[in-house]
Amino acid sequence: MVLSADLGCAQAAALAVQHAMEADSRVVVLGEDVGRGGIFGQYAGLQQRFGAARVIDTPISEATILGAGVGMALAGMRPVVEMRVVDFALCAMDEVVNQAAKNRFMFGGQGRVPVVMRMPIGIWDSSAAQHSQSLEAWFAHVPGLVVCCPSTPQDAYGLLRTAIDAEDPVVFMEHKTLWGVQGPVDPSQASPLGKARTVRAGGDLTLVSWSRQVHLCEQACETLAAQGVQVDLIDLRTLWPWDREAVLASCARTGRLLVVHEAVQVAGFGAEIAATAAEHTGCRVRRLGAPRIPVGYAPVLEAQSRIAPPVIVDAAIALVRGGRT
Repeated sequence: MVLSADLGCAQAAALAVQHAMEADSRVVVLGEDVGRGGIFGQYAGLQQRFGAARVIDTPISEATILGAGVGMALAGMRPVVEMRVVDFALCAMDEVVNQAAKNRFMFGGQGRVPVVMRMPIGIWDSSAAQHSQSLEAWFAHVPGLVVCCPSTPQDAYGLLRTAIDAEDPVVFMEHKTLWGVQGPVDPSQASPLGKARTVRAGGDLTLVSWSRQVHLCEQACETLAAQGVQVDLIDLRTLWPWDREAVLASCARTGRLLVVHEAVQVAGFGAEIAATAAEHTGCRVRRLGAPRIPVGYAPVLEAQSRIAPPVIVDAAIALVRGGRT
């Protein structure tokens, strides 16, 4: 089935869960406020359709919610666990890092933990330091976890369906300000893990990003094109596994790599990409990320943590003018 109308990311995600629940009775949802559709509408209508036994409202206890999800997965179910925002998931890190991620390894594959842990990331307008974090690098660092960061409604649908079908725990990180972004969704189109999306092609510079920052990179690419700089823009889509082949092939062609993410630059996942590209292709590299400061509440302070298109343009021009190695 192809949907002719555009959907928002929240609608696309709700549709993905709906289709997964229709296809497999083992798929359940649990978390705070999921019964009323979730705080972003990403579960809209699901409890009315499937009942409270499959779309389960929980108490406010992140450790309990994720612990229950891990137990359900080990018992043969396929839970989708809602953490509301990644900032709240920090109350359940033991369940994620020491239980879900390690079970398959520690018990010789006797148990699998096919749980999807939804942890919305990113700066949430005027929501301050405890509701605006981008912590994807934390989870990419943990062996045993798959990490997804969709940027479009198509991937909000396709990657979530793929995550629910996966046999290992998936940390699914949707940006808090992308829920209303509209775009075409084709439910028959798969979004495989570890496969990047080429947003636009160019030979002067490789630009790699994910999540909301992809849209800002697209704006920067328009400005760069007007200045004669053609960019190979890659939306990574999944951070683990990440599409090394696509990135390295692009870097080998352009000789230059700029990685842009909203997360704090220090120890961000961009460092892994930049180091890998430099080691394997010898390309010139540069990273752009937020300064190592908490996200401020006041707009003027919040702006200090944002990587705006003009900053991306300036970094790209500096790389291109520096020549190839």
